[in-house]
Amino acid sequence: MTGKIDAYVDCVSPYSYYATLYLRRNRQALKSHGIEVEFHPIFLGGVNVGSGNKPPWTLPAKANYSKFDSERACKYFGVAPIKTPDFFPILSIMPQRCMIYIKNNYPRERYETTFLSLWEWMYHKNINISQPEQLGELLKSHDYSDEEIKAIVGAASSPEYKQALTANTQTALDQGAYGAPWFWVRNKEGKEEPFFGSDRFAFMWQYLGLPFQDVAILEKSKL
Repeated sequence: MTGKIDAYVDCVSPYSYYATLYLRRNRQALKSHGIEVEFHPIFLGGVNVGSGNKPPWTLPAKANYSKFDSERACKYFGVAPIKTPDFFPILSIMPQRCMIYIKNNYPRERYETTFLSLWEWMYHKNINISQPEQLGELLKSHDYSDEEIKAIVGAASSPEYKQALTANTQTALDQGAYGAPWFWVRNKEGKEEPFFGSDRFAFMWQYLGLPFQDVAILEKSKL
C-alpha cells in the first residue's frame, strides 16, 4: 500500500455514517491506487470535551441549519431520510466499545456491516442501540450467537475496551480532532495531514494524488 485513510467515527454522528458509506463504496477504487481504509470507533463526546467544541444540537443556529443539511446529505449519499429519534443524543460509549471488540475479533466486513447497522437502527428504525438489550437484538440480526453477544456486550464493561476507546479518542484529539468524522491521511510520499467532515473528499483525493471526477456544472445547451 502507498497510502492510508484512518477514519475516526462515532455512531452518534450522522456525518460519520455518510463518510463510512462513501469510503466503503469507493474502497475498491482506492485499493487499486494502493490506498487502505480503516475505521476506528471513537467517543465523540470525549472529542468535544477535549477540543472545546459543542455539538450542533446545542447551538440554535447550527441546529436549525442541520435540518436542511441533513436532508441534502441523505439525497447526495443515497440513503433514506434520517429522522432524529426522541432519545437522541445517545451516550455512545457502550456500542462504540463493542465495535472495537468486534473489530479485534471478527473479519473486517462483518465488523463494518455491524457498525453500519448502529446508524441504520437508530436513525431509520428509531431503536436506541445504546441500550444493551437493543444492541443485543441488532447483533442477533447479524447472526451472532447468544454466547457471542454476551461476550461482545460484556466487553464494553471491561478495562481493556474502556481503555481502547479512550486511546482511540485521544489519538484523534492528538491529531487535532474537534468532531467526527475525522480523518488522518498518509499519501505516497509518507506525508500525513488531517481532514474533517463528509464533504472534503475532493481535497483528500487531491492530497493523495488520485485521479477523480469533480463536480461540474453542465451548460444547458449540452444537456
